[in-house]
Amino acid sequence: MIVAHKAEDGRLQSIEEHALQTAQLAQRFAEAFGCGQLGYAGGLCHDLGKLKPGFQRRILENGPKVEHSAAGAQALLETKHLAGLLLAYCIAGHHTGLPDSGSSMDTEECATLHGKMARERHDAMECFPFMHIEDVRQLLPSSLPIHPIGGKSGGFSASFLIRMLFSCLVDADFLDTEAFMRGSAPARDMGILSDALFDTFQKHIAANFSAQSRPLDKMRCQIRTSCENKATGAQGVYSLTVPTGGGKTLSSLAFALRHAKEHNLKRVIYVIPYTSIIEQTAAIFKGILGEGAVLEHHSGVSYDDREEEMSAARLASENWAAPLIVTTNVQFFESLFANRTSKCRKLHHIANSVIIFDEAQMLPVPYLRPCIWAISELVKNYGCTAVLMSATQPALDQHFPDGMKAIEICENTSALYTFFRRTRIAFAGEWTQQELAARMCQRHQALCIVNTRKQAQTLYNLLPEEGRFHLSTLMPPILRKQRFEQIKQRLSQGLPCLVVSTSLIEAGVDLDFPVVFREEAGLDSQIQAAGRCNREGKRSLDDSIVYVFRAADTDTPKIPSSLRLPIEVAKAISETYTDVTSPEVVCPQSLYQPVS
Repeated sequence: MIVAHKAEDGRLQSIEEHALQTAQLAQRFAEAFGCGQLGYAGGLCHDLGKLKPGFQRRILENGPKVEHSAAGAQALLETKHLAGLLLAYCIAGHHTGLPDSGSSMDTEECATLHGKMARERHDAMECFPFMHIEDVRQLLPSSLPIHPIGGKSGGFSASFLIRMLFSCLVDADFLDTEAFMRGSAPARDMGILSDALFDTFQKHIAANFSAQSRPLDKMRCQIRTSCENKATGAQGVYSLTVPTGGGKTLSSLAFALRHAKEHNLKRVIYVIPYTSIIEQTAAIFKGILGEGAVLEHHSGVSYDDREEEMSAARLASENWAAPLIVTTNVQFFESLFANRTSKCRKLHHIANSVIIFDEAQMLPVPYLRPCIWAISELVKNYGCTAVLMSATQPALDQHFPDGMKAIEICENTSALYTFFRRTRIAFAGEWTQQELAARMCQRHQALCIVNTRKQAQTLYNLLPEEGRFHLSTLMPPILRKQRFEQIKQRLSQGLPCLVVSTSLIEAGVDLDFPVVFREEAGLDSQIQAAGRCNREGKRSLDDSIVYVFRAADTDTPKIPSSLRLPIEVAKAISETYTDVTSPEVVCPQSLYQPVS
């Protein structure tokens, strides 16, 4: 027997068994985006290097280490086929990560594909006869199912396909190896979307929102109904532009579940900028769909691995084998552009999903173009539907490739902003930290949002100890969650509550203050901050004010460069419009006109 793996109890797995089972798994994964044949070829060839006598001595006799990932890559390169080249990258890096191409001048010391091939040629590839070059060539498809986005040359699309194939290969390799070493496959897969989950959501809505009397609740129901109706449309890019307080969380889930059912999609992925919003959103989803249907994957979540058998959620977080995933912008986009096996393993499970980008205005500006093109790839070539959701929708159409345009889900966005207007924004000029603290102390309950952690700490120390709170992204997630609960409880009970925070609180956090102070920032930040004031519409418009101020302290840190331009733009708009929250400012018709 030619051995691929040896378990601790002495059991042996043959190379033929491992190669075939990995190929079949990779084929199933890659069929999700029409590349099953490529997945099968990669799985069958990935461990050809284990046929070397040196590797057999390594695994059976604990001999010296032997390079084994280059042999399959070399065999595929020798086919002189584009598909073979793409798979060569995947196989060459299936343990150490996708390599750069390098050049033909690279030596054996270079950590590139050419460097790895140089090492393989030096090793002379002494293999047992298992596959010949013609066998490998016949595994490859005659053409690639790639439709380059925007009519470009296809380089971005080809690199994206390499990562998706790499994901299929490494996940299949891990799963088959894990099953053999354990003696059985672990309970890793949390499943995919089902009619039962859709029915559970519909029952929840019927039980909790069927008889609404308040105008605010009736409007939220209308928004949710619009989302469900629009969900029957074709797959593509959508925008959901709803003011703060409009119930975007449940409405977007209504769209996602209905759209997934309509198009037989496998999962829903929520991509959110802050862990504070993730925890809140995931808790809502778990309360509706059940703990076993929702996977949180971000830095703030931990799993109890003290037991010998790790939880299904812990294992599913490695490859996103779950019906509904809640993750961060960082986790999502870093994975799409990563080269490490641990980051890329999950990518193939993104195919055939509804992806909701909550607070779309928080997409990272320095990397906006690659992020938009990654979204476009997923929509164009991998069966995904993307939803850009925000109360302050950014103008992103110009960044999408030609022929791809977002369809607005809510028909009358301008009217929604007029209906949900619950605050006034007042520009207060320059205040020192002491003046700001004094104004907060005049209020029974108030929120102040500043631009830096240093300012937040200084202002916090100026407030009376009773009922004061400080929030920062540096806080451990568990502590931050506890603070949110304490603040919410004091607000509801009418107790003194003065909160100082950085911008983490202004997007999607369900807290309702009678007054908000916001240090000058971009217009979207001002409007998002206003969403924490009179959130439930229980106070009059004149009594619900957001004061925008300029910090006047000489020891105040300089304004971060990323904020300077948005601040200048906000100033210009405030000089032109008396109401910066008006529909013509927030949602100009040229940007948000519904597309039929």
